[in-house]
Amino acid sequence: MAKQRGNPGAHPSTAVLTRGFDPRLSVGSARPAVFRSSTYVFPTPEAAERAFDLVSGRQTVEPGEVPDLIYSRFNHPNAEILEDQIIPLEEGSEWAVVFNSGMAAIMTSLMALLRPGDCLLYTVPLYGGTQNLIHDLLEPFGIQCRAVVAGHGPDLDEAIRNTPNLRVILIETPANPTMVMTDIKRACILAGGLDPKPVVIVDNTFLGPAFQHPITLGADLVLYSATKYLGGFSDLLAGVALGTDPEIQKKIRGKRGLFGNILQPDECWILDGRLPTVSLRMNRQSKNAQRIAESLAHRKEIRKVYYPTLFDDTEQIKIRLSQCDYPGAMIALDLNGGKTAAFEFLRHLELAHNAVSLGGMETLVCHPGSTTHSGCSEEEQRIAGITGGLVRISIGLEDWRDLLRDFEQALDHIAATVLT
Repeated sequence: MAKQRGNPGAHPSTAVLTRGFDPRLSVGSARPAVFRSSTYVFPTPEAAERAFDLVSGRQTVEPGEVPDLIYSRFNHPNAEILEDQIIPLEEGSEWAVVFNSGMAAIMTSLMALLRPGDCLLYTVPLYGGTQNLIHDLLEPFGIQCRAVVAGHGPDLDEAIRNTPNLRVILIETPANPTMVMTDIKRACILAGGLDPKPVVIVDNTFLGPAFQHPITLGADLVLYSATKYLGGFSDLLAGVALGTDPEIQKKIRGKRGLFGNILQPDECWILDGRLPTVSLRMNRQSKNAQRIAESLAHRKEIRKVYYPTLFDDTEQIKIRLSQCDYPGAMIALDLNGGKTAAFEFLRHLELAHNAVSLGGMETLVCHPGSTTHSGCSEEEQRIAGITGGLVRISIGLEDWRDLLRDFEQALDHIAATVLT
């Protein structure tokens, strides 16, 4: 089992390597082993009774108590270690719960906090999988769901103040795929004035945990597709929920145990080993992306480059400067020539890969309208700004000059064949 060690006041880059793991419990191994057991032996019948009382929520953990493990659907040593070691990366968080995918983290958190008749307020554009979850599960389940266009601050203010039975506010910022930002602190202040107070959730996958810290801005819960930057190598699926309120943690853990979507030991072990390099990788990727985005901004084949340092809206600039440390590694290009130009751009890339997902060490480019957001209606795509010519780019760790040349030669092809 995980066991606290190390200096509690250590910096995140130190804590992520020193807390949550006791080598004495792994035969002296300097790094955690993989514990593949499905069930765990109790020292006494009383310990078994106590463990089930705790996992069911009938009783609460006493200060300093380390609950016994029961069964790997509820918890296991690698999940405990990972959950302890990921906390320092998310500034302000006090607990973490890991899942077997980002969608599992989103679904389990929402199902833990919402009931039929409650209302979910969410910003758009939104990751296509989350949008499908809203339409295909939450709404048929009897949950009222209301969308607000990201970047429209007064509209979000009005919705927070006047939405009946509001229980959860789900913010994805920057928005996927157009990079539009929502003012987290502003939403949290308004939510804090309501009774009962709705839970503010931020999907922080695009910029966190290195460049944006929602909990310090007032958010109650932060969600990640850990498949992306946290994993960083496009070789595993994982999700994480982090927060401060023990009651929210209790609800989410209870639903995770019911649904059985905990992250498996091998993936926990792999992801845990990636955590110390998250900030290193993200910083390099952000620097690459900024150089590329600003170099492409003048190209006549591009109607608009969506990237935080290229915002021209005063409010968006203000939000970026107030809540983001760095602009991140995601770029969207709206190409002149529509879908034909977008497909030709993808077809002629030589270094970047035409693939969905993001945050990996390799550069990935996709066409959201026909892939990640293809389940959205035409009206939803129009409102979200997802045009036929929009391509989304996740910049990797390659030399930025090589990537820029790759994008430029693909744009040259569009100029010669589509826009002539």
